[in-house]
Amino acid sequence: MLGFSRLLGALGAVIVCATIAMAADFPAPKQGAVVLKDFKFHTGEVFPELKVHYATVGEPKGEPVLVLHGTAGSSNSMLTKDFAGELFGPGQPLDARKYFIILPDAVGAGKSAKPSDGLRAKFPLYNYEDMVDAQYRLLTEGLGLKRLKLILGNSMGGMHAWIWGTRYPGFAEALVPMASQPTAMASRNWMMRRMIVDAVRNDPDWKGGNYTEQPKAIRIANVYFGIATNGGSLGYQKLAPTREAADKLLDFRLSQPFTADANDYMYQWDSSRDYDPSPLLEKIQVPVLAINSADDERNPPESGIMERELKRMKNARLFLIPASEETRGHGTTGLPRFWKSELESFLKTLPPS
Repeated sequence: MLGFSRLLGALGAVIVCATIAMAADFPAPKQGAVVLKDFKFHTGEVFPELKVHYATVGEPKGEPVLVLHGTAGSSNSMLTKDFAGELFGPGQPLDARKYFIILPDAVGAGKSAKPSDGLRAKFPLYNYEDMVDAQYRLLTEGLGLKRLKLILGNSMGGMHAWIWGTRYPGFAEALVPMASQPTAMASRNWMMRRMIVDAVRNDPDWKGGNYTEQPKAIRIANVYFGIATNGGSLGYQKLAPTREAADKLLDFRLSQPFTADANDYMYQWDSSRDYDPSPLLEKIQVPVLAINSADDERNPPESGIMERELKRMKNARLFLIPASEETRGHGTTGLPRFWKSELESFLKTLPPS
């Protein structure tokens, strides 16, 4: 029998989920977790029990869809009015009356296993392939699924979608990777990520991961990274056309609560270090709709990488969202209003399951 405090916590979780659903007009999310036995990381380390938490929207009888969050996010970061409320409601592209939507917390994030659970800097130095392997085992062992209708991922989730296509080809009938490119982590994208990792490791308060107070440098690094690498120049010009407005915006961002654990945060960004699905792209035979924003500085369209790599796949195309005062660079794809009609059209081209 639940203790009183645990009962209150459970009731609180139900109320929060119901409130999200009512505000966003999609079914209340359900929470779950699986424990993966003897999970082997790419380093060779084996976790006897690896917890993977997830949320679902809709019923298991629906067409299964995997939705993957970005770096430092979680399933909750996508269960919002601006994201899920634009996709999962009645008549929307991923209507939960038709689809069974699965939103896992990646290894290292949310309520899944992560360094702050106790191991700190002794936690395995996981990478994106480990994260995808855990998602695969969640679906197959935890939920008993043998296929997916679709994988849709944003930012890190987009990179995970590319890895899914090469590591488990054909498991999903279609891929929609967003705010990402199927190429090695490099250039400014990696340089800025490494600066976040270095900001933590070089902070004297980090103490090799055994800090008693969160290292202070991480807060500044987080805000700096978000502004310096996100893109969205036209949007910033509209939001901050004067120095005074720019200072006000910056002060606001610096004043926002930052509750992330430093080890978790460092691991999350460092996990992209060896990302590179490009050698295996020919394995992707299913339809692909890649979605990027023209003002995304982390995945700059002027590099020509997307056009080059998409040609190597059987049925892949790019929807590039034009830059405007309303787009937000790398953050644009987190707002489905810019691309949900394109997704809806794409889904109509897929053969019935």
